[in-house]
Amino acid sequence: MTILQAIILGILQGVAEFLPISSSGHLVLIPWLLNWDAPGLTFDTTVHLGTLVAVVIYFRKDIGQIVLGVLKTLRDRNLDDPFGKLGWLLVVGSVPAALAGYLLNDLFEQLFGTPVLVSIFLLITGAILFFSERMAQRVRELESIGWKDGILIGLAQAAAIAPGISRSGSTIAAGLVLGIKREAAARFSFLLALPIIFGAWALQFKDALDVGIQSNQITLLAVGFIAALLSGYAAIHYFLTYIRRRSLYVFVGYVWAFGLFMLVMALIR
Repeated sequence: MTILQAIILGILQGVAEFLPISSSGHLVLIPWLLNWDAPGLTFDTTVHLGTLVAVVIYFRKDIGQIVLGVLKTLRDRNLDDPFGKLGWLLVVGSVPAALAGYLLNDLFEQLFGTPVLVSIFLLITGAILFFSERMAQRVRELESIGWKDGILIGLAQAAAIAPGISRSGSTIAAGLVLGIKREAAARFSFLLALPIIFGAWALQFKDALDVGIQSNQITLLAVGFIAALLSGYAAIHYFLTYIRRRSLYVFVGYVWAFGLFMLVMALIR
């Protein structure tokens, strides 16, 4: 891997993790299309850490309030604190993806090596975004999210473990179908990313330690980490600003166009 490739893959991870276009789909298909060598587990772990740090930095105030709120709910034994309730909703919403990842890990790993299926999943992501916009009422704020909402959005996140199904796209779409406003759905989706990205990173980190880090990889890992962190932070800020007044249709068009192009390429090859 070259430094330029590390930068490109880091940016892809950061941008596509938070825009509803599927980071896993892009990280599978772009290297395959360009005949690049697989970046490897250690690099994948590093760029995921970059996006995790981006979320923590951007939502640092929210995270602090959520932690204090959860501690308050434990002390008072009630859910009167809105940030405490939000924290427990994030826990509940993370359970389906954790179970799916644990029980179906081998199946999902096989999908990563099948460009045709990844391309089809991108087309499905576009359909999910399209129909969520058509069905959305967008009348509910973040504070209105309840346990049923958390579970349903969590199930949508679990489906996004498949490469090509956008995690942010599926969770935001679920929120829109449940009547939640776009920005509120996006904020909940990004906060919900924290446990799942941290869990995925922790599992990968353990395996990466077994693989080891070679001295010539350090620069590439540092470049990928910084690229993922900066692009991830920028993507969060851009998307939350964009989604306040605009629809998801532009992302529908993109994933349909990219998915169709990659499907044709996969079938030709």
